[in-house]
Amino acid sequence: MVAEAAGADVSKLRELNSLSIVRALRGQPPATVTELAARTGLSRPGTDVVIRQLVTDGWVQVVEPDGSSVGRPARRYRFNAGAGHVLGVDVGGHKILVLLADLEGRVLHSHRRPVEPDDDPATRLAAVDAAITECLSAAGMRPDQIWAVTVGVTGPVDATGRTTLFTPLPGWASVSPADHLSARFSCPILVENDCKLAAVAERWKGAAQDADDIVYLLAGMRTGAGLILDGTLRRGYGGAAGEIGALKAVRWLSAPSHIENCPGLPAGIHPNDKAAWVFERAREGDRDARAALRRYVKDLAVGAAALVLTLDPQVVVLGGGYSRSADLLIDPLKRELHRLCLRVPEIRASILGADSVALGALRVALDQVDAELFSDGMPAPLTKA
Repeated sequence: MVAEAAGADVSKLRELNSLSIVRALRGQPPATVTELAARTGLSRPGTDVVIRQLVTDGWVQVVEPDGSSVGRPARRYRFNAGAGHVLGVDVGGHKILVLLADLEGRVLHSHRRPVEPDDDPATRLAAVDAAITECLSAAGMRPDQIWAVTVGVTGPVDATGRTTLFTPLPGWASVSPADHLSARFSCPILVENDCKLAAVAERWKGAAQDADDIVYLLAGMRTGAGLILDGTLRRGYGGAAGEIGALKAVRWLSAPSHIENCPGLPAGIHPNDKAAWVFERAREGDRDARAALRRYVKDLAVGAAALVLTLDPQVVVLGGGYSRSADLLIDPLKRELHRLCLRVPEIRASILGADSVALGALRVALDQVDAELFSDGMPAPLTKA
């Protein structure tokens, strides 16, 4: 029994050492055995043994010399990010966006497909299926090569993955995206609110990479918020954290109407083009357009101030469609928050644009892979597809 226990301990130690080396390689430039030993605190001989096994198992690759070094260069290694892949899917009112990434979050392929706000669930799901098919086909991949999928949807997501409280998408409260996609994918399928995913993306690759306490404001034809506190996405007990716009007194529901009903809008202009027209006229000094933006910012600031006073974030990120005109919105929003708040955080414009939700979905999918594969020890050797 003692010998068996000792064998089990050695096996566990080997797994933990393997995990330490993989973590030291992920997201980092290729490294030598000596460099990895220094990063992990393992002995050089021990690191060499583990790294060779990781190469055999398919988790690590040897980087061939490029010929730029004089003499015989030390062998370098990198994490095999192409060992697995994840999908991030943004199911919006006007588009379906699918991003495919490797295990280090590098976006390899994307596919965007337009949809209409009044599409029924069957039509929207068909567009989701088509966008995923196009993305996988472009990458030459099969569904069984995907290790995790995250779907971003509008409205708070409950424990079943549905938007049962409310959603602007017609009939979508009855839809389970996870159930629908499970017929195609055997991997974990997660569903999350779009504002929350956009907040995750801004901290991962966007305007708030240096912050752990973030309020993300979705500013557009729809208004919403995503919250990150202590570096963790906050969902709330029922998935409705940040849905402060449901309180009518906050005036988020009606805020976009100031822009959409601006005096002077040309007759017959498409609803999707109204905001762009108003922002452009405001830049030109049009009084009605500037007044519409002032009224919009005042209403946006009411909910933003409530979140700032409650959470005291380091950064507020202004995202959504209107963030493309952040130069017209941020300074007025700061002034309103100074009037309403005890302390005003830094306000930054999103740098991710329309990709933010799908990028956040990728990050959540990668976190799921990490939790399943790299939490306690290294998984089994990779099987070759």
